[in-house]
Amino acid sequence: MGEVDLGDVNTEVQNEGAKSKSKTRSFSLGGDDINFCLLQKAGAEFLGTMFLIIFCVGSANHRALVALGSASPAYYLSISLAFGLGIGGIIHILSGTSGGHVNPAVSFALFLDRRISLIVAIVYIIAQFAGGFAGAGLLYALGNFDDIEGGIAGVNAVGVGINSGQAFFLEMFGTMFLILTILSTINEQKGHAASYLQPLSIGIAILVMHIFLIPFTNCGINPVRGSVWNIITGQASSEILIFLFAPLVGSIISVLVHNIFFVSY
Repeated sequence: MGEVDLGDVNTEVQNEGAKSKSKTRSFSLGGDDINFCLLQKAGAEFLGTMFLIIFCVGSANHRALVALGSASPAYYLSISLAFGLGIGGIIHILSGTSGGHVNPAVSFALFLDRRISLIVAIVYIIAQFAGGFAGAGLLYALGNFDDIEGGIAGVNAVGVGINSGQAFFLEMFGTMFLILTILSTINEQKGHAASYLQPLSIGIAILVMHIFLIPFTNCGINPVRGSVWNIITGQASSEILIFLFAPLVGSIISVLVHNIFFVSY
């Protein structure tokens, strides 16, 4: 009789269990989710998104970085690192409570993937926008931006050399990369236990997207990040619609692509 590889057996059991979970997930209104824990999770999303705006968007307005000039590679790289490492840290902090979405596109995608209920998604998104506006208000009030040469930075806009349609697709594809990374790190079939892997992987994806997208759109890939700072600083225009809706379209496509191509049945 041949030897049985227990590792293979365990892997098969895990995969079968993961497939079973995937099949049993269903869309839910979420009436049972209305409790104190949901309030706690909403508070976590509020604080996490507030930190995102204060520290990550604030990094784009740092006097030392602004002095480099927006055309400097060091400027782009420094801001990309701030967003990637900063959001990775925020996700790590929030992972034990809300899961660290801090992005309506993420909450929307996880609802479409039947991982959270409609009520949880709505509450999270409201908390994220509230936290974003709170963070933008605090950053604007405390930043002394009149003293910064070149004015306020960190606003999302259509870059020089591209049009609104191109900006929309760039933001959509950037969001797709982020959402596909998230769905991959929480894919039960891979047997990933909650650990440093999730915030690290997501942080790296965000870092890469900022290096790529900053020259084109200043990298939104988050409806909160792409709107609240524009509004608070009085620099909002019709282009804000790109940064509100392109990430949501990216979420829809990402869930479809993930479930068609990256989940085994």
